[in-house]
Amino acid sequence: MNEKELFKVEQDGHIAWLTLNRPDTRNIMGLAFFDELSKHFERFDKDSSIRGVVIKAEGKSFTAGLDLVEFGSLMGGEIGADTREQLRATILKCQEGMNAIEKCRKPVIAAVHSHCIGGGVDLLCACDIRIATKDAVLSIRETRMGLIADLGTLQRLPHIIGHGWFRELALTGRDFNAQEALQMGFITQISEDRQGLYEVAKEIASQIAACPPLAVQGVKEVILYSRDHGVKSGLHYVAQKNAASLPCEDVMEAIRAFIEKRTPVFKGK
Repeated sequence: MNEKELFKVEQDGHIAWLTLNRPDTRNIMGLAFFDELSKHFERFDKDSSIRGVVIKAEGKSFTAGLDLVEFGSLMGGEIGADTREQLRATILKCQEGMNAIEKCRKPVIAAVHSHCIGGGVDLLCACDIRIATKDAVLSIRETRMGLIADLGTLQRLPHIIGHGWFRELALTGRDFNAQEALQMGFITQISEDRQGLYEVAKEIASQIAACPPLAVQGVKEVILYSRDHGVKSGLHYVAQKNAASLPCEDVMEAIRAFIEKRTPVFKGK
């Protein structure tokens, strides 16, 4: 399966749109999916013309989750220490696909419609902002399949919605809808339909792209560092980061534009 079949990439100004492009299979995620996901986000991270990314999907579902047939084949045949080690390495490689979303310095918005199951929730947890259509249905479905979600949901979701909601969803594997996701803070906005969803995604991404890009990227970096290292270390980190980067051209441009009562033009310098 080639890259073109898995994803479509379009750029509109400073916004990159990454589209899951396997509608015939409800955008299930096979091994190649995670490899290509890493490559795309590594490129987005390096491309200075991109200031924000929106993930969306073609077809009836955002994603039905992992390709269970492909992954099931990894557990077939004779089971030994070597095959278990191979499975561990495969899981770690798939995790890197999700990690690439989080590590990308450009903010990532997920625009979800209809079903987003299992591995799809792992993907959403790695994004910075999540919005959905009113018909969205989500689930940490792995629990109901006898599996332990292993691509980031169990590590990231508690920081997004708190342990109360998280443990209920993770331990039951039940479906939850867009309204519940909004109530618990997993998503921030609900749209009536996909057209409205993508308009909202573009508006949010445009607001991000209008800000000084180095500041936006620094905010994302400090958020993640503080989550992983705690408040005190996070405060020391942001103090050092600002001391190293200020003043800069974009800050001076923001001050000049304020004085001159005009819209600033930021260059990421």
